[in-house]
Amino acid sequence: MVSAAEQLAANLNFSALAKAEELKKRIWFTLGALLVYRLGTYIPLPGIDPSAWDQIFRNQAGGILGMFNMFSGGGIHRMAIFALNIMPYISASIIIQLMTTVSSTLEQLKKEGEQGRKVINQYTRYLTVALAAFQAYGIALGLEGAGSVVADPGWFFRISTVITLAGGTMFLMWLGEQITSRGIGNGISLIILSGIVAQLPSAIAGTLELGRQGALSTGVILAVIVMAVAVIAFIVFMERAQRRLLIQYPKRQVGNQMFEGQSSHLPLKLNTSGVIPPIFASSLLLLPTTVANFNTGKGPEWLSIITTELGHGRPAFMALYIALIVFFAFFYTAVVFNPTDTAENLKKHGGFIPGIRPGERTAEYIDYVLTRITVVGAAYLALVCWIPEMLITYLAVPFYFGGTSLLIVVSVTMDTVAQIQGYLLAHQYEGLIKRSKLRGRRR
Repeated sequence: MVSAAEQLAANLNFSALAKAEELKKRIWFTLGALLVYRLGTYIPLPGIDPSAWDQIFRNQAGGILGMFNMFSGGGIHRMAIFALNIMPYISASIIIQLMTTVSSTLEQLKKEGEQGRKVINQYTRYLTVALAAFQAYGIALGLEGAGSVVADPGWFFRISTVITLAGGTMFLMWLGEQITSRGIGNGISLIILSGIVAQLPSAIAGTLELGRQGALSTGVILAVIVMAVAVIAFIVFMERAQRRLLIQYPKRQVGNQMFEGQSSHLPLKLNTSGVIPPIFASSLLLLPTTVANFNTGKGPEWLSIITTELGHGRPAFMALYIALIVFFAFFYTAVVFNPTDTAENLKKHGGFIPGIRPGERTAEYIDYVLTRITVVGAAYLALVCWIPEMLITYLAVPFYFGGTSLLIVVSVTMDTVAQIQGYLLAHQYEGLIKRSKLRGRRR
């Protein structure tokens, strides 16, 4: 069977882009919003010495701080007003979704539809402010303890840093929502994507420079390129993979006519959770170590232990990273896909899976199949994120070639292109209807 993506590609006429005015407006709005975000990553935090911080960052960029800088689009390296990026919002979303499974109040709000989702989104925003303020305060303390980075340490610097960094996160959260509603694609994902892509040229140049200096051999560089291409191809294949359940509809009679039973398919993606598990896992690993990464030796001993054990390539980091990816693969799949609701909808419309009784038995069967394919999807995510991490650890390849960054870039790009194709197909369909109406009037 031909997949939905293949059908879209086969029917797509890219020349229609010039005529799709609404789509062009959305694309230009998205590009403009992302440009605003990129400009913000170059505005330094008030009250710091950028050159002094640059030296300290280069000495500490080999750990989680380097990953944090990747997600912030270089904002940590430049200690910009968008240094926290959107990560506090992602952490808040994780916490709220976890609480939804244990809190009857939040669970009830989730079932109330659009109004309930608005309330949950508001709770997420409040928690984002709290997490961003906490992380910003930790950064302020770390900068003050870093030596000559802060020109005038004290409460004024701490408060201004908290307001600036937390305000930057809230602005990016609002900007992401605007991109989702008025632009093209998922705004939050595109903000993360643009930060990663913007750092790719310097990462490639840095890798080639290591080769010129002899730190990396030509064979290693070629192996990294081949690995990156292979991982990208593997991601594309797995993201498009589906398990299709046959759905049969019985014969029906309308008046004196008898219509034959129809059949269709219920597509279950191999990776239903998408790019969410690696992002969630990275976010949770970044949250407790925000303060630890800026520790200058004056803090408690457990901060130093966390910094050491959660360094890239360390067994504790890799074990926790993979465990969180697997957990969120199952958790987010359960959040976005409800087998019981799907079975009830099939029953209402007279559809059934051959050999399976409608209702509860259908829900159990769908859940059984979904669990099995999610095992494969979780293993795929863990593998894609684990192999490049090993190369980063032992070959000193830049963070931007990591599995998480490649997965985000490929997945978000595929989703955005699919949305653009959907808009173009809708525009072509509307054009066909208009032309058929005009022909009818002429006749």
